[in-house]
Amino acid sequence: MTTVAVTGAARGIGEAIARVLAERGYALLLGDLDASVVDLAASLGGVGGVLDVTDQTSYEAWLSLVPSVDVLVNNAGVMWVGAFDAEPSRVARRQFDVNFHGVVRGTQLVLPAMRARRSGLVVTVASAAAYISPAGEATYAATKHAVLGWMKAVRQELAGSGISLALVMPTVVETELAVGTVSGGVPRLSPADVALAVASVIEKPRFETFVPARVSALTRVLGVLPQRGRDAMYARLVPNQVQAADPAARAEYESKRL
Repeated sequence: MTTVAVTGAARGIGEAIARVLAERGYALLLGDLDASVVDLAASLGGVGGVLDVTDQTSYEAWLSLVPSVDVLVNNAGVMWVGAFDAEPSRVARRQFDVNFHGVVRGTQLVLPAMRARRSGLVVTVASAAAYISPAGEATYAATKHAVLGWMKAVRQELAGSGISLALVMPTVVETELAVGTVSGGVPRLSPADVALAVASVIEKPRFETFVPARVSALTRVLGVLPQRGRDAMYARLVPNQVQAADPAARAEYESKRL
């Protein structure tokens, strides 16, 4: 049986991924800072443990709860929203620690065993913000750009190893992380939308998957337009969170997670 490890699995996208994968017969290792992940895992027939993706010892202890991991799903993430010059430096560091260094840490920890058996898959739930940078999400977008760049390079290094890397890049998803934000010119997604995309990638690996799929075309068009055209498309389709987000609605989330 294929064992899939999912970080940030106690709620939102991570919980949805866990439920979809359990329905499809995968063995699960679920991790989260929230200890309720243990009960969730047990209810799905899997193993759960408290996990801090920013801490090497915590990550190693969590992975040791199962004999091996065939697929790692890097899902844990945090986001601060607001003007770039109002963002506290500790909050910027926190986003990089979780969103980028947490992904790097987990990937580096599972790769040796995958290399030894010449098979394995690392799926990272990144964001359309890996390509598109909304106003009000400067550092968050930077972390996702960093993940994309890092994964592109590592993918080249792993060529011929039997190990696959995959990025799933959704637009705005109806989760705690996105509370109080707006979705711009695309519909707001449900966690299940992303979970189904992750399951599809596990079953048929491919490097980049946008959710919804049409966002892929948008990123390609933005890449070739002159700056004036890009600015016009941003104004029409990409949310400006500085102008439109609700800081009061986000206050509870940001105080707990950042």
